[in-house]
Amino acid sequence: MKPGKGYKAMLDEANAEITTLSTAEAIDWHQDPDVLFVDLRDPRELEREGQIPGAFHAPRGMLEFWIDPESPYHKPVFAEDRQFVFYCAGGWRSALAAKLAQDMGLERVAHVEGGFGAWKAAGGPVAAIEKKSGGK
Repeated sequence: MKPGKGYKAMLDEANAEITTLSTAEAIDWHQDPDVLFVDLRDPRELEREGQIPGAFHAPRGMLEFWIDPESPYHKPVFAEDRQFVFYCAGGWRSALAAKLAQDMGLERVAHVEGGFGAWKAAGGPVAAIEKKSGGK
């Protein structure tokens, strides 16, 4: 099987159409109550690494369903008139998610260049996440 379009081409297309924040910009934006950071990482990543304080967790695999107001899984937070800043571990998933959210009609969307790894390296605040009981 030969893929029609690889992830690199998809990332290039997304990055050409979305707003990308440096970690310094993202840390500044974190103080704005109109901005909602959206953590796309897997729950195990959150438990292991922590997350940006106040971030809303939206697993990447559910994003389309949570954004669409006609979906039975819709999350009202995505209907709010806010600036959404997506992030993942390294900036790839968040770039694709920001493009997707923009394509679905969210108007104020950005993502963090370098993701949570860059956020931590730049000294951005981190909140610990409690591990859910019942798992290893």
